[in-house]
Amino acid sequence: MSKDIREIMKNYKEQEISLSANHRKNFQDRLLKEVHAQPQKRNYKWLQVAASIVLIVSLAVGYFTIDSGNGKPINTSTKNISLGSLSPELKSIESYYVNSINYEISKLNVTENNKEILDGYLAKISELTSEYKSLTQELNTKGVNDEIINALINNLQLRLQLLQRLKKQLNELKKLNSKQDETQKL
Repeated sequence: MSKDIREIMKNYKEQEISLSANHRKNFQDRLLKEVHAQPQKRNYKWLQVAASIVLIVSLAVGYFTIDSGNGKPINTSTKNISLGSLSPELKSIESYYVNSINYEISKLNVTENNKEILDGYLAKISELTSEYKSLTQELNTKGVNDEIINALINNLQLRLQLLQRLKKQLNELKKLNSKQDETQKL
């Protein structure tokens, strides 16, 4: 198996390969064709469609942000400040009171016996809610100060206290009604 390369080379006969007569000319023609080929035109149709859509959307946004009454743009950059947006601590205080208020309201049972008391308390709570909204407006117009923040927190506390007082009164009324029912049965 192992043969000496010298022996193999002695027996090697060089084959003569002949190229066609037009080989050089054919090669040059192909080379020139590839080098000077026209670049393919790219299809930018999708880019025109995208630009049209962007133009239509921007015109629509511009149209809808103009106030139809006086032709002036609507001020969309005003940021409403609320108690919760001032700091994480105030946000947790606000969410605690709002959640507690909503929970207490959801637990109320309306009956014919307690309807008048319930309406009175809910009217007072709605007044406090509108006062809270006006305090929030004042916070936006005058800026952040301790008096307004304390007034907002006191408003939330007062609403919760009213609901807890209402709950106590409803329980007392319920006990009184149950005692009256027992005495009438006897």
